[in-house]
Amino acid sequence: MLLFDLDGTLIDSNGIWKDVDRTFLARRGIPYTRAYYEGVAHTIFPLAAEFTKRFCGLSESCEEIMAEWMELARGLYRTVPLKPGARAYLEQCRGDGERLAIVTSSVPEHCRDALEHLGIGGYFERLIFAQELNIEKQSPELWRAAASILGVRPGDCTLFDDSLLSCRGARGAGMRTVGVYDRDFADDEPELRALCDVYIRSFAELLRDGREESV
Repeated sequence: MLLFDLDGTLIDSNGIWKDVDRTFLARRGIPYTRAYYEGVAHTIFPLAAEFTKRFCGLSESCEEIMAEWMELARGLYRTVPLKPGARAYLEQCRGDGERLAIVTSSVPEHCRDALEHLGIGGYFERLIFAQELNIEKQSPELWRAAASILGVRPGDCTLFDDSLLSCRGARGAGMRTVGVYDRDFADDEPELRALCDVYIRSFAELLRDGREESV
């Protein structure tokens, strides 16, 4: 069973959230810092809102914060591009008879917008949203729950993800992991290479065209 993250793994979308965060904070005269970025990156929406409210000392409710984020990001997932080689690799996996699913901390509306815009939803038998399970992807429990939903053992799954924390969580559940390069998390590359079973800079590396073997 092959599991794919969405943001930063299959689609080049991490920059959307940096822009949203900068705009949101600038409206309040708050600087965008590394500490803030690390507090909200790869976190499910409700917990990111809780962190933001606490970190920034905001009077708005978490629901109001999330609503503003949704408005700032509205429509952007309908224009986001695929990562290099992603479509060809998904097609190769389908041709090999692999089972594919998405496990993402992305907002469900945004995920579905991207899949529809890119025409890749048909490759996946299931979309699993960490937000709906209310479990962060850094927790092995999320990956055990995902495997249970899909009717497989964690040890029979391989996760493709750009997030170091997500890959740690999946490995903690007994899954194989493939680290995927993303420029917004380039600083994590050495640790991802050390942690994951495989590390790729592009899905093109996995295509059977004489350059690399598929995983």
